Amino acid sequence: MALKPSLNLSQSQNLSLTPQLMASIKMLQLSYIELAEFVENELEQNPLLERDEKDSEENKNKDIEFEQNHLKTQTLDSAKNIADDFDTDVANIYPEQVGQDSISQSTSLMNSTSPNHGESADIDSYVAAKLTLSDHLWEQVVLILDEPSQRLIARFLIDSLDESGYLSSDILSIANQLGTEESHILDILKKLQGCEPIGVFCRNLSECLAIQLKALDRFDPMMAGLLDNLDLVMKHDFILLGKTINASSEDIKDMLAELRDLNPKPGQVFDVSSAQTIVADVFVKQGNDNNWLIELNSETLPRVLVNRTYFAKIKQKIKDKGEKAYLVDCLQSANWLTKSLDQRAKTILKVASEIVNFQGDFLKHGISHLKPMTLKMVASEIEMHESTISRVTTNKYISTPRGLFEMKYFFTSALSSSTGVSEHSSETVRFWIKQLIDEEKIKAILSDESISKILKEKFGADVARRTVMKYRENMKIASSVIRRRQKKALLLE
Repeated sequence: MALKPSLNLSQSQNLSLTPQLMASIKMLQLSYIELAEFVENELEQNPLLERDEKDSEENKNKDIEFEQNHLKTQTLDSAKNIADDFDTDVANIYPEQVGQDSISQSTSLMNSTSPNHGESADIDSYVAAKLTLSDHLWEQVVLILDEPSQRLIARFLIDSLDESGYLSSDILSIANQLGTEESHILDILKKLQGCEPIGVFCRNLSECLAIQLKALDRFDPMMAGLLDNLDLVMKHDFILLGKTINASSEDIKDMLAELRDLNPKPGQVFDVSSAQTIVADVFVKQGNDNNWLIELNSETLPRVLVNRTYFAKIKQKIKDKGEKAYLVDCLQSANWLTKSLDQRAKTILKVASEIVNFQGDFLKHGISHLKPMTLKMVASEIEMHESTISRVTTNKYISTPRGLFEMKYFFTSALSSSTGVSEHSSETVRFWIKQLIDEEKIKAILSDESISKILKEKFGADVARRTVMKYRENMKIASSVIRRRQKKALLLE
């Protein structure tokens, strides 16, 4: 059969993700801070987008407040002028103005030197930058070390510190990398270990504590023995520790008290990472008829409008095809953004409403009534895909009478019930395990097997011993052996 070219028509269906659709999907999982930054960029780039009138009204109020402060400043200046005419101090004529003239003078100076020509000065430009651990240490290095080669090694050691102030690289590898002797690195390291904050440039916890104790002149052979056996301290095996370092229980108590006053992570005092305040995206409260009222937090919802009047006005004046195409793209982009923001808000409200409907018992009675819930269960109820539910619940918080929770908190796996009536949430089982351990007595420390039996008998939760151990370790709760030693140590204190 001969091969020859031919033209054929065929129909097919496929789903393609447009850039706008991908952006809409991405917008679902943005937190309110990330969403605000995204909208701000769109406002800067798109001339057809503008803020809602409510935001403009807030800006007007700020302008009025600024004018009032400006008038007050002028009044303060006039008070000083009057005092100068009488050749006396302001305090003698206007006692209530004491301390205010300096404010007015500094305000006038800031306004006169401001590059904004009459606008209020940007306070951020007057805030000092936070000093980092690296900068703080380098300021001390230039005073401690004179030779350029030593400063070079010190700079490398500073860059090798982690956020806690520990030296993360091996001394031998540093020596090989810099082409020098290991003893030379150790000599410089010993000098650097005297820098503030005391304890930095250490290689492990024992050395960190030893450096601080030496600075306090509290380092002796018995304390050195304790630092060499910190594993026994972590296990609370104080009997074996006392035999190992030849110390009495009173000596161990005194040394442990000294260690508690030290800082195991000295570098973190220069942690410049700012804590981000968590703001609820949804508020839930109980109404008068005992129904749950669900409301979106308006502060987390950017409000933008499409200026169609401006579009119609500009469109009449534009004749270039390229400019017309750009204006149409801006209009489409603005329409897409407003619709996407509205759809995002509605989706969050739908998901939050379904969570509240399903977890009503938790809101009324607490964590012991938290039901197992999956993304699939919510997705089927509101007829959305599981991936959409996952994106919506990421970095979204809901404020309830029980506290502030991330939406993902309510999605927990199910553990079978011994009675077969209902399943138990894994988060509820964790709560029961922690409650049992907190209430245990020193003469009746519960093993994982014992906890498993109690969960089955008391709560009807069929939880295996290995599951109890996994949950306990996830909550960073020690084993029964270590907990017994910890409680005995508390009795000694």
